[in-house]
Amino acid sequence: MTALSARDVIRVGGAGLRTRPLRALLSALGIAIGIAAMVSVVGISASSRAELDRTLARLGTNLLTVAPGQTVFGKQAQLPQEAAAMIRRIRPVTGAAATALLPDAHVYRHDRIPAAESGGIAVVATELTVPDLIGATVARGTWLNAATARYPAVVLGSTAAERLGVTALGRQVYLSGHWFTVIGLLDAVPLAPELDSSALIGRPAAARYLSFDGHPTTIYTRTEDSAVEAVRAVLAATAKPQVPGEVNVSRPSDALAARQATDRALTGLLLGLGAVALVVGGVGVANTMIISILERKAEIGLRRSLGATQGQIRVQFLTEALLLSGLGGLGGLFLGAAVTGVYTAIQALPMVIPVWAPAGALVATLLIGSLAGLYPAIRASHLAPTEALASP
Repeated sequence: MTALSARDVIRVGGAGLRTRPLRALLSALGIAIGIAAMVSVVGISASSRAELDRTLARLGTNLLTVAPGQTVFGKQAQLPQEAAAMIRRIRPVTGAAATALLPDAHVYRHDRIPAAESGGIAVVATELTVPDLIGATVARGTWLNAATARYPAVVLGSTAAERLGVTALGRQVYLSGHWFTVIGLLDAVPLAPELDSSALIGRPAAARYLSFDGHPTTIYTRTEDSAVEAVRAVLAATAKPQVPGEVNVSRPSDALAARQATDRALTGLLLGLGAVALVVGGVGVANTMIISILERKAEIGLRRSLGATQGQIRVQFLTEALLLSGLGGLGGLFLGAAVTGVYTAIQALPMVIPVWAPAGALVATLLIGSLAGLYPAIRASHLAPTEALASP
C-alpha cells in the first residue's frame, strides 16, 4: 500500500469518531473540562491582576502611612498632635493628612440599639484633605468641608453604610449620644480599607461633641515617586523625634502586592487541579481507544490484509486519539473563555486571557492525546491479520 497523504490520514483517523459520535463526545468532555478549568483559572487570575495593576497605577504606590506602635512596656504609643504638620515639612512630601480613631465612640442606626451591638463600625475624626491623598471617592452626597466639619455631620464608608442600612442622604445616625446627619457615602477605598467600615466626622466636631484630644492615629503621606524609600526612612523620626521606635511606617500598596502574590499561589494550586482533571480526561481517551480497537479488530485485519503496514495502523489510531483530544481541547478553550467572560462581566473587571494560556492548552491537548493514543495504536498495529479477521 502506498503512503497515505495527510488528508487521508485525517479522514481515516476521523472515521472512528464519525461512527461513534456519542462516545467520542463523552470522551472529549473529560479533556474539555480540564482545559476549561485551566484556561478559566488563568483568565480570572490575570483579569484580577490587571484590575489591581490598574488600581495601583491610578492610586499610585507613593502613599505611606504613619501609625503609633507600642512603648517599651508594651502599651499603646501615641503620636504628637503636631506630627502631621512636621511630616509636611519633609521636602519630598507632597501632602500629609491625619485621621484619629475614637475608640470610645460608637455609631448606631438609632438610639434603641443595645450598646454592645456596635456592628464593628469605627468612628474616625479626619482632616479634610484625606480623600485627595488616599484616592477616596464619594459615591453619593459630598465630603466634609470647613463648615460641616464643625457640626454633627458624618460620611460613611461603604461597609459602614451597608451595616447601618443607610442608603439615603439626610438620614440621621446615633453617634455616642448625639444625632449626626449623613451627608455622604464613600466608595470602597483600596489603599485604606480600614475606612470602609468607619464613620468619618470632622476634627472640630469630634473635639466639640466627643472630647477628641487631637492626637492622630494614622497619618497618610504622599511623596514624590523617586523619594518613597528615602522619606520612609525618616518618617518615624520626624513624626516622633523623642522615641522614633514607637512609630510604625508602612506602604498600603505593599499589602495589595502581597495579596497579588497570594492570588498567584492560589492560581498555581487551581492549575494543578485542572491538570489532574486533564490527566483523568486523557485516561478516558485511552480507555475509549482500547475499546474501539477491540470492537474494530475485523476492520484492522481487513486493512492489514489489503496491504496496510503496522506504521499506517499506528498512525490511524494515533490520529484518532489526537482528533478526539483536539475536539475536547477546542471545546475547553471556548468554555474557559466563556467562564472568564461571565466572571469578569459580573465583577466589572477587564477580561484578560494571556496568549500563553491557549497556546499551553493546545500543547497540553496534543501531549495528552499522544500519550493516550500511543499504547492503543501500538496494540492495534501488532494484531496479526488472520487473528483480527477471525475475531467476531
